[in-house]
Amino acid sequence: MGDNFVKKKLLVYYSSREILYLYWLIPGMDYQSFLSQRLQQLKHSGAYRYFLEVNKSAQHFPNFYYTDEEGQQRAAVNWCSNDYLSMSTNEEVISKLGFVTHRSGTGSGGTRNISGTTNHHKELERTLAAWHSKEAALLFNGAYQANVTTLQTLGKNIPGLVFFSDERNHASIIEGIRGCKNEKKIFKHNDVGHLEELLQTVPCDKPKLIVFESVYSMSGTISPVKAIAALAKRYNALTYVDEVHGVGLYGETGAGVLEQEHQQDSIDIVNGTLSKAVGVFGGYIAASATVVDFIRSFGSGFIFTTSLPPAICAAANRSIQFIQQNDKVRKHFFENVNQLRAVFNNNGINFRQNDSHITIIPMEDAIRCRQIASQLLEKHGIYLQPINYPTVPVGEECLRIIITARHLPKHINHLAYSLKKILHGEHKTDWQEFPAVAIAD
Repeated sequence: MGDNFVKKKLLVYYSSREILYLYWLIPGMDYQSFLSQRLQQLKHSGAYRYFLEVNKSAQHFPNFYYTDEEGQQRAAVNWCSNDYLSMSTNEEVISKLGFVTHRSGTGSGGTRNISGTTNHHKELERTLAAWHSKEAALLFNGAYQANVTTLQTLGKNIPGLVFFSDERNHASIIEGIRGCKNEKKIFKHNDVGHLEELLQTVPCDKPKLIVFESVYSMSGTISPVKAIAALAKRYNALTYVDEVHGVGLYGETGAGVLEQEHQQDSIDIVNGTLSKAVGVFGGYIAASATVVDFIRSFGSGFIFTTSLPPAICAAANRSIQFIQQNDKVRKHFFENVNQLRAVFNNNGINFRQNDSHITIIPMEDAIRCRQIASQLLEKHGIYLQPINYPTVPVGEECLRIIITARHLPKHINHLAYSLKKILHGEHKTDWQEFPAVAIAD
């Protein structure tokens, strides 16, 4: 009797015998099978991500050891680290980290508003603000978190704000913009003309925010900062620049592309990282004191997250000071970039020409990309990551080569020799002979 009563209620609620029939007959979802099938599809597409367990050595970087599938320890050279200046292995930075850890402990113990604001956090924020010629800076646990929190906070709190975003912007920028209901307009990559066309479609009195990167890590292109800043001024738009691949490398003191182009005063908000050229960990924004205070006060991604360990802040601060005071390490880095490309040219290795430090070898096929990376590691001791969808669009798969300040001429020559041997003899190779190995993204 109870079952009949429930059925009658459901029939009235759905007002359809067909829907009621489906309601009773559709079995529960087999979640594990569904997820397993999706993973299999990803593997068949060639875009599945394998992680290589790297035994990193501060003394021997960029050389490292790893254990292969047979359990044998093998050596390789890392060609895909974003530790551009090798600052994670710098003795002064390591010593600072150890000293402050001994004094302050391993963690901050709380969010910034509880007990997670230490003198080391404030000192680092002052250094970052001065580095980017801004009034203030705000630390996050990563540049991804900084992008998402800042963009969502602005979008949700500035009435009618319209986002203008470069089509090649990083996933964290896309995530931040998607996280709010604001109007979004996507302009063609580095296309200032298209950006202006879109700006003209929005009323002059409507709030606008132009979001772009200084260096695009998957293409190596550098944005036309001056032209975009001029447009922003003409159309009364705020500007937000992701400098994560520019910080530490470009400009007189290494502050980034904005410093190099003398545009630090023209951009409202800068996003940066402490995890790449600085060689430590964390992210941040730098802007006016008002903007920083607003994100600090309204950004849930900042408010409810335990702060960076004090020792991490101290080590990052020391690293930045070292970069500012030692331009030789940055000059040497770019000399390495130029030498790498010269050797590639001499050996007929095709790569995309760009003005940045990032060297891209197009593959245009996920399976081929993965298998070439696999052979490089297994046969030649070269660790290169395959870049596949969704990091890049399907058809734009590539090998992204990142040289550091600690790569030597012998490393460059060996890389060029190995790539030439594989790529030039590729038509003779049955790629199925080389199974997938652990390649990290």
